[in-house]
Amino acid sequence: MNDLEVAALALGVTVVLTPVVIVVARRAGIVDRPGALKPQGAPVPYLGGVAVLAGTAVGALVGRPQVLVPLGAATLLGVADDWLDLPAPVRLLGQCAVGAAVVVTCPVRAPGLAAALGLVGVTVLLVNGVNLIDGLDMLAAGVVGVGALGFTLMLHGWGRQLAVASAGALVGFLFYNRPPARVYLGDGGSYLLGTTLAVLLAAAWAPGVPAVRSIAALALVAVPAAEVAFAIVRRLRARRSVLAGDRGHPYDRLVGRGWPRPAASLAYVGTEAVIAAAAVGAARWGSTTTAVVVDAAAAALLVALAAATGSLTPDRDALA
Repeated sequence: MNDLEVAALALGVTVVLTPVVIVVARRAGIVDRPGALKPQGAPVPYLGGVAVLAGTAVGALVGRPQVLVPLGAATLLGVADDWLDLPAPVRLLGQCAVGAAVVVTCPVRAPGLAAALGLVGVTVLLVNGVNLIDGLDMLAAGVVGVGALGFTLMLHGWGRQLAVASAGALVGFLFYNRPPARVYLGDGGSYLLGTTLAVLLAAAWAPGVPAVRSIAALALVAVPAAEVAFAIVRRLRARRSVLAGDRGHPYDRLVGRGWPRPAASLAYVGTEAVIAAAAVGAARWGSTTTAVVVDAAAAALLVALAAATGSLTPDRDALA
């Protein structure tokens, strides 16, 4: 199948299956209820990630079926967390196992234990990063969808097929996740998307991929990665556990300043789009130095935006 066919099939599968998982989630009681960290006014079904997995699987089956192991494992772990509220050590152990599956199924150009441990760490980072940005309607799906589109313009072969399918599946999911959302990704979906980004990043670092593309690809995952760093800084400065939830994320601060929630989500998606455009430009027409500059500029931009919104500073009203 060509790229257009893969994207269309992934979109169609997700559009068809999402209403099914909405019904299943409601009947099983797997819903997100309003609370201190939940801004919605009524329970919203989880399990949207299951439909996204089905759509994304189209690209994996066409390109590299092995990656369904980490993608499926991540989704199962997240669904279990949605359903059972797993203890933090269990979640972390499960995320490391998912990272190990990424290592086994996605060889990178740097062999050895250090590279393997690094890829496990990147997977855990991105899983938690996407989970942290999954706080408003269409935010996480929009950001990762733009990132996946960036990967389609950088990669070839199985990585490109997976990126195309992921982007198509997320477009289909956004039909139901746009404000007001009828379904959420849930932890199953956010874990899936974080793992998908890790797999795509591994594809960008596969043997034979030009170094400029490998380096530029780092910028495509900067938004979720930075969200983890900001949360750690904020919580440490507040002398709280880094595992404790809060409402101090940049999107929370924007909403607190009067921004409509859709506008806050679009600000994130727009930021990802700017970074992705620069990264793709560097990968296609720049040098390794250009790619490094883009990565540094992306990091500086995100830190500046976090500082401007006050999300690096603990706020008593933002703490749960």
